[in-house]
Amino acid sequence: MLTAFARAFKTPDLRKKLLFTLGIIVIYRLGTHVPIPGIDYKNVQTCIDAANANQGLFGLVNMFSGGALLQITIFALGIMPYITASIILQLLTVVIPRLEALKKEGQAGTAKITQYTRYLTIALAILQGTGLVATARTGTLFQGCPVASEIVPDQSIFVTITMVITMTAGTATVMWLGELITDRGIGNGMSILMFISIAATFPAALWGIKKSGDLANGWIEFFTVILVGLFMVGLVVFVEQAQRRIPVQYAKRMIGRRSYGGTSTYIPLKVNQAGIIPVIFASSLLYIPALVAQFAGGQSSWKTWIEQNLTKGDHPIYIVTYFVLIVFFAFFYVAISFNPEEVADNMKKYGGFIPGIRAGRPTAEYLSYVLNRITWPGSLYLGLIALVPTMALVGFQANQNFPFGGTSILIIVGVGLETVKQIESQLQQRNYEGFLR
Repeated sequence: MLTAFARAFKTPDLRKKLLFTLGIIVIYRLGTHVPIPGIDYKNVQTCIDAANANQGLFGLVNMFSGGALLQITIFALGIMPYITASIILQLLTVVIPRLEALKKEGQAGTAKITQYTRYLTIALAILQGTGLVATARTGTLFQGCPVASEIVPDQSIFVTITMVITMTAGTATVMWLGELITDRGIGNGMSILMFISIAATFPAALWGIKKSGDLANGWIEFFTVILVGLFMVGLVVFVEQAQRRIPVQYAKRMIGRRSYGGTSTYIPLKVNQAGIIPVIFASSLLYIPALVAQFAGGQSSWKTWIEQNLTKGDHPIYIVTYFVLIVFFAFFYVAISFNPEEVADNMKKYGGFIPGIRAGRPTAEYLSYVLNRITWPGSLYLGLIALVPTMALVGFQANQNFPFGGTSILIIVGVGLETVKQIESQLQQRNYEGFLR
């Protein structure tokens, strides 16, 4: 792999792309440390030092922003509004016929959907930025911190609007930086920025486990976590690469004097067809009851029940609910993202068929049957991987965003594999050996 990287840097155009990507990453990381106007940075750091910054209601969003959310910087919202907008548009494509027609139009329709995603990202950034500023003003962002209510000294309307506009502009800038990487760099820009945001939280999280450990000054726990992380990376790579290949044969046709078709190919159905989406859906849905309970006044019985059962990651009810939601959303997302009837119709249109299966409806039923069978192990795998932070809570007394937790490790490995494959394909075009031999 190191030799392949060296060859990539020796290729002029690849070197430019890699250096351009690294430059954008540096700019992005600098922006995650620039506080927005109207914030008392000293009080923010006091609250972060007093409490575990990765725990609490905003832990997931803080992880996706590379720790910038709880520091209330210009890139505090990070890439999360864009991710949410993309998921919403993808779901609406199945429901709204206009969006479905745009998706079928090819590149022009995709460009239009991308434009809608940008608009929705800005709207979500305004909404999330307003919520973050409101929680910072009331002191809810850092519960238990003595100076939490003094994070925003000037609570005038002008300062509040300025803070929201700054964070919205920061989100737009992050979106622009990601698109620059996609156009001029290596890999998918949004995925690369998400990768960097999560990887940036690893050193502090690992060192926190070492400091809180008891065996050999924490070094036993530290290296145990490293070994568990390496094992999980290997497991995730193995499952993410696993696929069921359904053979497809195309009939031979004569058009004029030329012969078309007569080739054999396959439909690759991944074991984890849904990717990381079910984990994000389940995590976001479990945050809603905690959010409602946190902003609800008084002390009612339902609020007490939520605080006791649905906010602690090691509670049995939380664990079971989280696991069931991941399995449900895995089947739900696969059902809306892969249409067996559409695939069967396209195969029939171009003279393709699965050996032993009649074209048309029997093909669609066979694809549905295979997809349901491989989605079960994929969904159970996602649920088990996502429960790793819970085991860390019990075994290492770590926080809920364990450095090698389900969401983070799935994104890290997925983005890493995709980026390596893109570099490999460009190396192979120049007759170089790739990473995967």
